[in-house]
Amino acid sequence: MVDWIIFLPACFALNMACGPSNLLAMTHGAKCGVPFAQKAAIARLIVFVPMIAASALGLGLLLTASPFVFGIAKAIGAAYLIWLGIALWRSAKTLKSEEFLDKSVSMKIAFRTEALLAISNPKAILTFAAFFPQFVILDAYWQSYAMLGAAFLIMEAIAIFAYALGGSVASTFAADKIPVFQRISGAMMCVFGTLLLMAS
Repeated sequence: MVDWIIFLPACFALNMACGPSNLLAMTHGAKCGVPFAQKAAIARLIVFVPMIAASALGLGLLLTASPFVFGIAKAIGAAYLIWLGIALWRSAKTLKSEEFLDKSVSMKIAFRTEALLAISNPKAILTFAAFFPQFVILDAYWQSYAMLGAAFLIMEAIAIFAYALGGSVASTFAADKIPVFQRISGAMMCVFGTLLLMAS
């Protein structure tokens, strides 16, 4: 049986970590509201499903074992984070708070951004390839992996809601600070990208 007493709090801590994907959910929540952020983040959950399956099949372990392949994935993820951070920062320079809150962001673009950010971030691969196997039951390998994956996705959805709600509340009580918030988000994206690029 899966050791849920250890897995659930440890996994939820990973879900709630302030990474680029959660930061994006917070930005969408601040800009377009919680429902919009949750719908956009469905793309993240969809991307995670085959990544969990790939990890179960051993492809995640292959990526972590191959410095060259992992290096390519890491470089792509880092470059995308930095590009997204710069884009967020630049858009805040001429953006007024009332324009920020006008719900004009395209769902298609938000959906695509969530998906690209999820698939290009090696942190997710490491989570599925290095964290999950510690709790897998060998005698019920596929069943336990599926249960761990389902639990992860549920907690990820909760984390998305929490960050989106946090962004929405912040925009409600400090709408005039939204451009500042966007600059901070952009800067943090660049920091995450740089750290990812430098990490061994």
